[in-house]
Amino acid sequence: MTPQERNKQTVADVYGICWNQGDMNKIDEIFDENVRHEQFLEGWPTGREGFKTLVKFWREAFPDIHEDAIDLVAEGNTVMSRFRLRGTHKGEFYGVPGTGRKIDIYGAEWFKFNDEGKVTDYLYHEDTLGLFFQLGAMPLPHLAIAGVDGTEKAAA
Repeated sequence: MTPQERNKQTVADVYGICWNQGDMNKIDEIFDENVRHEQFLEGWPTGREGFKTLVKFWREAFPDIHEDAIDLVAEGNTVMSRFRLRGTHKGEFYGVPGTGRKIDIYGAEWFKFNDEGKVTDYLYHEDTLGLFFQLGAMPLPHLAIAGVDGTEKAAA
């Protein structure tokens, strides 16, 4: 197995085991203790503990969270992914109490690995605007804006 294949499998495990199962031990195996991530909320821990906090935060709001890697592309020591995130909003999320609504959004992530196969840098972006529209937390209904529906439509 090449380092790129190993790293792609590791990213697939981030979705299947860390996010979907909430396995904190797997996070310890995958992420370097000092993984760099500049998108954590103020007051959150840094490094691997910050990533654990991020997973717990989302899993408390969406206990049935399910993320799938749609595309994984590896080059050198980096892996880029496109993912799909689905779940039911049951707990508080950025001040929005649980609504019981289902969400279905897409996002992209960037992972950088060291030679031992641990993630040393992590960045992500998801369709947060679409997510909040789906929760009903935005002033316009989500179908009133192009690109936030998230459902696949058959070609006419």
